[in-house]
Amino acid sequence: MVSASMYIAQDKLTTTLDELAKKFELWVPVAAMEKQRVVRFMPYQAGMEPVLAEQSGLGPKNALLPQVETLLKFSYRKDVDDPGQKRLQLEAPEPPKQALIFGARPCDARGFLIFDQVFSHGPYVDDIYTARRETTLIATLVCLDEDAACFCSSVGSGPADMEGSDLRLTPIAGGYVVEALNDRAQPVMEVLAEPASEIQLAAARKVQEEAAQRRVGGADLTQSRASFLKRFEDMGYWREMVSQCLSCGICTYVCPTCYCFSITDEMKEDRGERIRSWDSCMFYTYTAEASGHNPRPTRLERYRNRVGHKFGYFPEKYQGMIACCGCGRCIRGCPVSIDIRRVAENLKESSDACA
Repeated sequence: MVSASMYIAQDKLTTTLDELAKKFELWVPVAAMEKQRVVRFMPYQAGMEPVLAEQSGLGPKNALLPQVETLLKFSYRKDVDDPGQKRLQLEAPEPPKQALIFGARPCDARGFLIFDQVFSHGPYVDDIYTARRETTLIATLVCLDEDAACFCSSVGSGPADMEGSDLRLTPIAGGYVVEALNDRAQPVMEVLAEPASEIQLAAARKVQEEAAQRRVGGADLTQSRASFLKRFEDMGYWREMVSQCLSCGICTYVCPTCYCFSITDEMKEDRGERIRSWDSCMFYTYTAEASGHNPRPTRLERYRNRVGHKFGYFPEKYQGMIACCGCGRCIRGCPVSIDIRRVAENLKESSDACA
């Protein structure tokens, strides 16, 4: 029987990933642009060097919700029984392969829990996402290297949070201890060759305990809903917080919990594809209606909606769950340095002042 705790030596990491790639569609964080050090999750290719010592700039959400994906293919063909008419034929996409996201962070796994509520657990189920989710395993690192932009503890998570993960990767001197967190993880454990020793397990427990005790982020943002509702119509507050916003949308693209998308039909002659692509609530066209009306015509209103969705609307709909994982990517990526923590922290202070 395969041990529930295995070990990957640092000098054997690449060969181990090569073996895992034979069995899974493997996603790892790599430096996509070497000179600029842009770390993002990408499908693994033999010889890739994963970057596990720092958080990726773009998390693994592309593995479950691709930036561009074909939902179905269609074609119009002449009806043999009635040559003057055409019949529509639909072709479903190929079923997903078994996949493994290796080296996610707790904030990344938490992002998928948000996606699950929307795509899999509601009255309307997205079959494509759900099938991909069911065949994808997540191996999550105990996080040791948070920076000044991280605030996962402020939203109810933490650097050792394994909710939503299938395997735990604990970095210790010389390598990683790998532990199965559920039965789904067994196919991964079967590929690994070296059981963890008692010394390695003890070292991993120490790392996990220290990580669990660390608080990343100062304020408690888990009870922001009521404050947001009080400040909704305070345009002066929102103007002060986000008047410099460029509406570029980078905050939504790097966010592990943002899932806005658009759907288009792309055709050539009698054949076409229905395509889903990432979109952003920060774009003017996202809420523009065919009539010409736009309920959120300004950048201020669009950013207010973004904050409200994460700390107000989503918790109201999904039993208090906050649609923010505290990863800090929006803070690092914003070209004008808007800090969502400041916006959310000041909600209560401002609402108290005008109560």
